Amino acid sequence: MSDVHARLKAVSAFTEDPKEIAPHLEEWRSKYQGKSGLMLKPASMAEVAAILAICHESATAIVPQGGNTGLVGGQIPFHGEVLLSLSRMNRIRSMDKSGMTMIAEAGVLLAEAQAAADAAGLMFPLTLGSEGSCTIGGNIATNAGGNHVIRYGMMRALVLGLEVVLADGRVLEMLRALPKDNSGYDLKQIFIGSEGTLGVITAASLKLFARPAETVVAFAALPSPAAALDLLGHMQARAPLSAFELIPRIALELVIKHIAGVRAPLAKISPWYVLIEAAGGAGLEDQMEAALATQAFASDATIARSQTQAKELWRIRDSISEAQKREGASIKHDISVPVAAIPAFIEKATAAVTAKFPGARPVTFGHLGDGNLHFNFNAPPGGDKKFLGAWDEMQMTVHDMVKEFSGSISAEHGIGAMKRDLLPRYKSHEELDAMRTLKHAFDPKNILNPGKVVPAVKRL
Repeated sequence: MSDVHARLKAVSAFTEDPKEIAPHLEEWRSKYQGKSGLMLKPASMAEVAAILAICHESATAIVPQGGNTGLVGGQIPFHGEVLLSLSRMNRIRSMDKSGMTMIAEAGVLLAEAQAAADAAGLMFPLTLGSEGSCTIGGNIATNAGGNHVIRYGMMRALVLGLEVVLADGRVLEMLRALPKDNSGYDLKQIFIGSEGTLGVITAASLKLFARPAETVVAFAALPSPAAALDLLGHMQARAPLSAFELIPRIALELVIKHIAGVRAPLAKISPWYVLIEAAGGAGLEDQMEAALATQAFASDATIARSQTQAKELWRIRDSISEAQKREGASIKHDISVPVAAIPAFIEKATAAVTAKFPGARPVTFGHLGDGNLHFNFNAPPGGDKKFLGAWDEMQMTVHDMVKEFSGSISAEHGIGAMKRDLLPRYKSHEELDAMRTLKHAFDPKNILNPGKVVPAVKRL
């Protein structure tokens, strides 16, 4: 192994300093802790290709990592694998204003990609709470979603082409920035959402959009998720929505409690709220006001009158996860169900969990417009350790309910290590066999992020 490591270090910058590697071995929630004695830091596609060729020839396992913001352990080397950091591959290679496309390397921060598009008078619409630290490569590898899926789709919809290094070091040059390309299998789609198990994404052609003339943000109080769903339908028919986020009262209270400077936007206390964003042409604010004035579902609402006020409203939504963390232990579920089923799911699944785990505090929030809920539960005050011990049992309770509602146990966070062994309970034998076939075809020696995404043959 020392000989292999010497060969790897000869083709790329690297570190063996435990202090430098340590931040890359623990994920944001501190649920997973990995180990690795060598982190490679390539600066080019050619270096990545040389690294993977050596790893393939020597059957050396390697774990690709972007910004280390994943929440299911997909980016963590659990068994001493070589760690491959793409952070130095951070160039915007090109910008095509007329074609509204950009080629960005895998290590470009999402916030940097947004800024580059903005500087060109355009917009890259993917928006995440971690945009200051997550990377384009990681966003693609996990098929990130975020706040604007209702308007612009998942990351899959924003990728026109990819540059991918295969397990044996060969390179797929697929950076064609073509909205229309029916020249055979759309190979890029195989790697989007594959979490580094089929190849290493080194660059991408991204789809950009014209910047809207106006963006309007509103905050409304509602009695129930059913009323929120009714309001969604009403607003969609009257305004070009880009986000529609469900927020329970407890989430607002936790944010006010733990995040400095946050205040309640509305005087009236309500069980539920929604944050609404619309983006469009001139006169949009009047359009939003008219839409809110003609609805009968929200008991109160306010529209941000400045960019500062809009950021304050979004800060509430974007701070929920941090506030939950500061409040104590929580068990989180990134799930999706059909939009129309959301009220019934919340009612039935919340009742099932609280009956089985007395004292669990439901903090259900998320992207109502596309059916993706962060169906989370905080521990009872002072009960963190015992509560976290129920993680697997609670997940099974929630995920079984998700299956009952024809949903998915992972909407936007991926499978990683956390949900790998759950897949046989929720996916068909045929789907899993197809996944294994792909994995073996692209990575026959199982060196790329081994133990992630693809479950063993056994069924639950």
